[in-house]
Amino acid sequence: MPTISPFAGKSVDPDRLVNIDVLLDAYYTHKPDPALATQCVAFGTSGHRGSSLTTSFNENHILSISQAIVDYRKGAGITGPLFIGIDTHALSRPALNSALEVFAANGVEVRIDAQDGYTPTPVISHAILTYNSNRTSDLADGVVITPSHNPPEDGGYKYNPPHGGPADTDITKVVESAANTYMVRNMEGVKRISLEEALKAPTTKRYDYVTPYVNDLAAVVDMDVIRESGISIGIDPLGGAAVDYWQPIIDKYGINATIVSKEVDPTFRFMTADWDGKIRMDCSSPYAMARLIKMKDKFDIAFANDTDADRHGIVSGQYGLMNPNHYLAVAIEYLFNNREHWSVGASVGKTVVSSSMIDRVAEEIGRKLVEVPVGFKWFVEGLYNGTLGFGGEESAGASFLRRAGTVWSTDKDGIILGLLAAEMTARTKRTPGAAYEDMTRRLGTPYYARIDAPADPEQKAILKNLSPEQIGMSELAGEPIIDTLTNAPGNGAAIGGLKVSARNGWFAARPSGTENVYKIYAESFKSEAHLKVIQTEAQDAISALFAKMVKQKAG
Repeated sequence: MPTISPFAGKSVDPDRLVNIDVLLDAYYTHKPDPALATQCVAFGTSGHRGSSLTTSFNENHILSISQAIVDYRKGAGITGPLFIGIDTHALSRPALNSALEVFAANGVEVRIDAQDGYTPTPVISHAILTYNSNRTSDLADGVVITPSHNPPEDGGYKYNPPHGGPADTDITKVVESAANTYMVRNMEGVKRISLEEALKAPTTKRYDYVTPYVNDLAAVVDMDVIRESGISIGIDPLGGAAVDYWQPIIDKYGINATIVSKEVDPTFRFMTADWDGKIRMDCSSPYAMARLIKMKDKFDIAFANDTDADRHGIVSGQYGLMNPNHYLAVAIEYLFNNREHWSVGASVGKTVVSSSMIDRVAEEIGRKLVEVPVGFKWFVEGLYNGTLGFGGEESAGASFLRRAGTVWSTDKDGIILGLLAAEMTARTKRTPGAAYEDMTRRLGTPYYARIDAPADPEQKAILKNLSPEQIGMSELAGEPIIDTLTNAPGNGAAIGGLKVSARNGWFAARPSGTENVYKIYAESFKSEAHLKVIQTEAQDAISALFAKMVKQKAG
């Protein structure tokens, strides 16, 4: 288990806050060396991320990525507007400026926030889909400049093609390669004009992101039942991109909600430290969410979002902050029982490392379960065509269909997941926490945890490319193994690791993309002690596998 910092859940001392001036200066003055892998453009599951302080998120990165996106759009025939938004991280604004300089120089029509404000990830997805509705040509796409919930010194840049969701590797590998080539060539071929010229360019247009999204919310959440119930709602934007969306939502729908803080500060000094003592706007962490948890008795239901509002954290009265897996399970149960216009064939989407409680809920409500690898991109097609009613990840990211059964967003939307908690409380007269407690009486109580174990690059490669036969396990914590999977059952895609399941427990192991560790996700439907046995056996089996593979290589 990770060692919890003595600073966890506490306010951060001023001398430990990031120096914003130094951070911004490094963005412009540090030039990445494309010969160093750590300083190259690298698109993970959520775009390119890094920090100017480590020369992994700097001006040349953004200029080259933006030109690479221009090139991709041209090759793909994407000629509509590019919707672009930023979150409240300090590096987001300069990255936007750099991107605009390139897009304007290339004649790309870009839509930026009318008030120079912040734009949540789901709002960009919603804008793309709304624009492209009933169109077959001149389609729009988008960019979100955000490192999500990551620390204040980080920056991030992700691309959403015309389907509105995260770009898959068939796109990101092309963009990544082209961007790195531009850097190798010392930025030759990157078109750029001044920021002043870019802002005055006829292709750079102001756009009201707030009103269309806010006005459309009643199509996905029953705002009437929330208003009519009068339930009290607490909302904490955690200083993120949703900060200027909540008051218009409250005013538009007349709900009884209080925004507990509207403070925006790039140091995020108002946050309490996460488990490791770092500032991280992780709304699923009880340490980062300490402020709202303390207020749990002031509201019937409360919720927060991370910095780009694609994740949700639900504080359910006496039950406190809900585990993301628990909330996903009750949200699925509620939605499929209360969305009469959804197709009877609409399925439940989950990742392979999400709780098996979701499997039991899907079986109970008579819906097909679609289990996919980690990454929200795997839900995009199903949400887009309505064959998935809900897609969710164990890391507190999810989205679902409109009440009419059509697509709302193809990226994670923490705003609607928070409002759904209010709808559930208003309609059923019980909180999601109480609903989950009832669920465990019917379906059992799961014990779930994730731990990290050391692994060098060679071992990580072994784990990523395993075949089911190589693990060599016949039992897991005293029970016969039912499945050993290296491909997700829902779509056949590679997990990038493996999952081993028995009747009352399972584990999944995947290498980290950024650290020399692998992650073990495990769950037991028996007890905490049974969970620890699963974790121990999983780690022992993988360690033995590593030793065997190294020995074979040496022999």
